[in-house]
Amino acid sequence: MGLDLRLSPEDEKFRRELRAWLENEVPLHGATPAMHDFPARRASDTRWQRKLFDAGYAGLHWPSEYGGRDLSLSQQLIYHEEVARAGAPDIGMNFVGLMHGGPTLIVEGSPEQKAQHLPAILRGAEVWCQGFSEPSAGSDLASLRTRAVRDGDAYVVSGQKIWTSYAHQADYCELLVRTDPQAPKHKGISWLILSMRLPGIEVRPLKTLTGEG
Repeated sequence: MGLDLRLSPEDEKFRRELRAWLENEVPLHGATPAMHDFPARRASDTRWQRKLFDAGYAGLHWPSEYGGRDLSLSQQLIYHEEVARAGAPDIGMNFVGLMHGGPTLIVEGSPEQKAQHLPAILRGAEVWCQGFSEPSAGSDLASLRTRAVRDGDAYVVSGQKIWTSYAHQADYCELLVRTDPQAPKHKGISWLILSMRLPGIEVRPLKTLTGEG
């Protein structure tokens, strides 16, 4: 059985339209902010995300019922080729919401959670960070110790996360916590939506050799 790698007429039409849009919009967006100017980077990233949303290029891999485009793999590949060709901004600070948080909500979220967060992620109105790794639990997430104890309709969370990219600019965190300390370590772990504006959250920079924090 052969494999046909040729692009369809629909694929070629998508490429032409996207290329024309990028040729117009990328120069208008302006220069990339300085690496250490995180507020400016957030503003630039979310403004670009809103442009993608308004033009119909946000959430290409998301199902259409949640605001995405349901595009084929070939068209998703074309998108990345053309974005690279045009030197367009990448998804930047929006990557956790678009690639992790949003898809998780699509599969597991309640109708209320989907309605609240999915449109905001696609528009660039919400920036998410990832609260997975800990000082003693990196790739081995089964060793995580951050706990969440149910208290009525809420959870009380205690613990520490590390390498939480852009936590100081994020609105929400996709947070892995241990909700059943009696379960085997590969079980008893839950995924929570954490507002980064709640009292008791302390965000401290962790500088890398490149100056990222």
